[in-house]
Amino acid sequence: MSENAKAIQRYVVWKRRKPRYLKLLGGLPEGESRFKAALVRDAREISDEDLDRLLSCGWRPRLTAAWLIGIDRRRHYREILGELLLESAGPYAGKGYCFALARFGQSEDAEILAAYLDRYLPRTDCYYDQGSAMGALLHLDERLGTHYAERFVETGLWQSSAYSDTEPAVYHEMIADFCETAGKIADGNA
Repeated sequence: MSENAKAIQRYVVWKRRKPRYLKLLGGLPEGESRFKAALVRDAREISDEDLDRLLSCGWRPRLTAAWLIGIDRRRHYREILGELLLESAGPYAGKGYCFALARFGQSEDAEILAAYLDRYLPRTDCYYDQGSAMGALLHLDERLGTHYAERFVETGLWQSSAYSDTEPAVYHEMIADFCETAGKIADGNA
């Protein structure tokens, strides 16, 4: 078995009945304390080499890697996650990248998210990760006292986007909940 396959089996598939990546598609599931404890343990213990392996594979490993990176706040992955987000090469993983950037909590993360929205929000034919990116950007604005997201809403860009049928506050609440839950489980309070 290759090293990539071993990392995928260990961190992404995790348990065959309901693989980890399926649970992470919707964020951190309610309850499931054993799942969350294992996620935190793996986030702390996974090597950068295994994270690199996961990030070089498809959306399932990338989604899982992004959550592990975000939970452990491995900020040295900021640039790689930003590149993967801007690339938008596949489905689903972008929500994990946005979560991780929001969890890092710095202005550099907001700049990456704003660059993503600059590129993809005007594309009304694209239903990528604009909602998650807007939610993460609003979360960072709230935490940092900045106004990065303001221009996307005040100029009408959000309202004319593929996501116009949902208020940005819905995505803000989602990302804020992900970050709050991740903080609690990382601190052992969930």
